[in-house]
Amino acid sequence: MTAISAFYSRVRKHWLSPDLAVIGQRRERRMRLLTSLVMLVLGVFWGVFFASRGLWNIVLMDLVLVACGLGVFVLTLRNHPRSANLLLFGVLMVVIVGTALVLDPPSAAAPRATHLYLLPLAVGALMAFREERLWLRYGVAALSLVLFVGLASSPWSPVTGYGLPDEVRVIGSWMQAAVAMGMLFMLLYILQTDTAERSELYRDLQTALREEQFVLYYQPQLDSHGKVTGAEVLIRWQHPQRGLVPPGEFIDHAEKTGLIIPIGHWVLKQTCAQLQAWKDDPLFGDIGLAVNISQNQFRQPTFVSDVLALIEAHGIAPHHLELELTETLIVQDMEDLTRKMTALVERDVRFSLDDFGTGFSSLSHLKQLPLSTLKIDRSFIFDVLTDTNSKAIVRTVIALGQSMGMTVIAEGVETAAQRQFLSDNGCSRFQGYLFSKPLPLEAFSAFVERHNA
Repeated sequence: MTAISAFYSRVRKHWLSPDLAVIGQRRERRMRLLTSLVMLVLGVFWGVFFASRGLWNIVLMDLVLVACGLGVFVLTLRNHPRSANLLLFGVLMVVIVGTALVLDPPSAAAPRATHLYLLPLAVGALMAFREERLWLRYGVAALSLVLFVGLASSPWSPVTGYGLPDEVRVIGSWMQAAVAMGMLFMLLYILQTDTAERSELYRDLQTALREEQFVLYYQPQLDSHGKVTGAEVLIRWQHPQRGLVPPGEFIDHAEKTGLIIPIGHWVLKQTCAQLQAWKDDPLFGDIGLAVNISQNQFRQPTFVSDVLALIEAHGIAPHHLELELTETLIVQDMEDLTRKMTALVERDVRFSLDDFGTGFSSLSHLKQLPLSTLKIDRSFIFDVLTDTNSKAIVRTVIALGQSMGMTVIAEGVETAAQRQFLSDNGCSRFQGYLFSKPLPLEAFSAFVERHNA
C-alpha cells in the first residue's frame, strides 16, 4: 500500500493543466499513433494484394511499411518522440516516392497522385521537428517539396510492368487527391491554431508582468529535527479568468520568447523583498530561500550585477539567498558559468545544483563549481525503497555531497519510509509532500510557526 500511495501522491503532485507545449505534444502523439495505424493497415492491404499477384518485390516494400508502423507505434507509446518522428518521416518519404515511381506512373487516362502526400508531409515536418535544429526541421520540409515538384513534373519511372491498372488508378487518383488535400488542410489548421494560441499566451504574459499577476509559493525544506531551514520559491500565475495557473502552463513559453528574463528578475526581486521583511524576525530571520534560475536569465551579461543590486537595495544577508541551477545549464558554457558563480559566491550568495543525476554533468563539474547544496532528484527518491539502482545512486550522492562539504537535500520525499531510508544513509535535509506542498506566503508562515516555535 505504501508504494501505491506514493505513486498516487506523485501523480497528484505533478499533474498540471496542459500548457501549449503539452497540448502540442499530445496532438503530435495522437497524429503519430494514427499515422502508424494507417501505415499498418495500408501495408497489410497492399501486401496481400500484391502477394496474390506474385509481385514479391513490392510485398517486401509493404512489409517495410508494416514494420515502420509498428516501430513508430511502439516508440510513441514508450515516449521516444524524436526517434518515432525520424523513423516515420524517413520511411514515409521513401515509400511515397517509391510508390509514385513504381506503382503510380502517369498515363493518358490517370495522372500521378501519390506524390501529393508529400505536401502534408512537409507541413507535418514543420510541426514534428519544431524543437529540433533548423536544418532538420526545414530540411525535411524542403526535401519533401523538392521531391513533390520533381514527381509532379516528370513522368519517369525506373521500371515498367508494376503500375496499377488505369481503371483502378482513375478512381484512386481522385481518392488520393482528396485524402492528401484533407490531410494538408488539417495540418495547416493545427499549425495556425498553435500559432494563434502562442501569440495569445505571449500577450497574456506581457499583461501579467505589467499588472503583477504572478504570486510566489514556498515549499518548506526541513532538517532531521523537523525544523524549517528554508524553502524553494515557486511561481504561480493568478490569471483573472483562469484562476491560479501552475508554472507548467507558461514557463516553457516564457523561455522560448525571452519573457523568462523579466519574469525571473521579478521573482528574484520579490524573494529579496521577502527576506528583507523577515530579517529582523527571530522566527524567520535564519530561513533561506532558493530560487530557480533559467538558462536565458543566467546568460545575461548583467546577471551578476543585477543580483548584487537587489541584495544591496533590500539590505539582506546574501547567504540567505540561494540560486538553483540545473544540470542542463552547467554544461553550456563552463567558463562563463564559473566566472559568474565565483563573483556571487565571493559576496556570500549560495548556489545549489538541482535534479542532480538526471542530466549530463560530471564529477569534474562538481569539482570546478562553487556549490553549497546538492539536491537529489525526486525520480530517485520515488522508487528508492524498491529499486536497487536508485538506492545505490542516492547513497552515492549523499556521500559525495557530504565529502565535498555540501548540504544534501532530498526532493520529492512523500512517505515516512523514504525519509527514514534517507536519514539512515546520512541525509539531513528534506523537501516533499510528506511535509508540505508548496504554500502561499500566509500558509507558509503558519507552517514555520508550528515547526520552529
